[in-house]
Amino acid sequence: MSPLRVATCLVVAAIQAASAAVELQEIRLGSKQDIPVLVSPAAHEAEEEKPAVIVIQEWWGVTDGIKDKAQRIAANGYRVLIPDVYKGKVGVNKEEASHLMGELDFQNAVKEISTAAAYLKQSGAPHVGVVGFCMGGALALGSLAASPDIDAGAPFYGLNRGLFDVKTLMKPVQGHFGAEDTMEGFSDPLTGRKLAQDLTRAGNEHAEAYVYEDVGHAFMNDSPAPWTSFEARQKEMGFP
Repeated sequence: MSPLRVATCLVVAAIQAASAAVELQEIRLGSKQDIPVLVSPAAHEAEEEKPAVIVIQEWWGVTDGIKDKAQRIAANGYRVLIPDVYKGKVGVNKEEASHLMGELDFQNAVKEISTAAAYLKQSGAPHVGVVGFCMGGALALGSLAASPDIDAGAPFYGLNRGLFDVKTLMKPVQGHFGAEDTMEGFSDPLTGRKLAQDLTRAGNEHAEAYVYEDVGHAFMNDSPAPWTSFEARQKEMGFP
C-alpha cells in the first residue's frame, strides 16, 4: 500500500472519529484576496509542516457539519482548509441549495481550490489531500486532477466527469458511496464502482471505491439538518 493511500485511509478514519474543538479561522487567498477559506491556524512553525487536507462542502454551503468534519481531521494531526465556494452563502432548504449549486462556476471553483492547495504547499505542508461530500466530492476529483499541489483525493458520493479525465488522473483516489444511493450517474454505487474500474483500466494503480450497505446519499452526516429528522429527510429527498 502506497504512503499516500495509507494517508487517505487515515483521513477517512479521522472523519469518523470523535469530534474535537479545533479552532478554525477565516483568511483570504488570491491576488485580489477574494477567495475566503477557513483554516486551522498553526500555533507554531512545526504545525505548518503537517500534511494538510482540503475539506469541500456539500451543496448546502459551509455548514456546521462540514466544519465538524474538518475539525475531526485537524484533531488527528492534520492541517485543514475549507474553501468557501459560495462566498458565505448557505442554503436553508433544498430549493436554495439547488439554486446556489446551479449558479456556481465549477471550473472557477476548481481554480480557487487549486489556489488553496498551492497556499498549503507554499506554507509548509509536505502533502495535500482533498476530501469532498456530494457536490464537494465532484469538486474534489476536479481539483485533484487540476492541481499539481494536491496529492490524493477521497470523494464521498459525488462525481462530475466533466471536471476530470480518467485517462490522465493517475493520483490515488478513494471513493465512498452508499449502496442505497439512487442518484444515478452522480453518486449511486454503480457510478462509484465504474469510477474505480475506469481509473484502473487507464493505468491508475491506486484507485478504489468502497460501497457501504444499508446507507444512502449523505451517509457521513451525523445530523439530518436542515430537516428536523432523518425520517423527514428521507420523505423529501428519498434516501435514508
